[in-house]
Amino acid sequence: MAEKLTDRSALEPLFADGWEMVEDRDAITKAFKFKNFVAAFGWMSKAALIAEKMDHHPEWSNVYNSVQVTLTTHDVGGLSELDLKLARAMDALS
Repeated sequence: MAEKLTDRSALEPLFADGWEMVEDRDAITKAFKFKNFVAAFGWMSKAALIAEKMDHHPEWSNVYNSVQVTLTTHDVGGLSELDLKLARAMDALS
């Protein structure tokens, strides 16, 4: 089982890549922009496969060429290493 993240310095590289803390939640968020809807949806499909393998699923929404992602681990009530790992994988896909 995941454990709540205690070392917040691990978030710094993600902040440098555009992730931000969500106000009033122990969660991170990022807006991904793509050329068009097909590119955005394709990215979501690839990210969904990674998330499913990790058994860790994002909160996200898609409007045309953008995907808004929020990551948190509900089982621990906040951020965990799973969120960092999924964020890095999503960044690598974009």
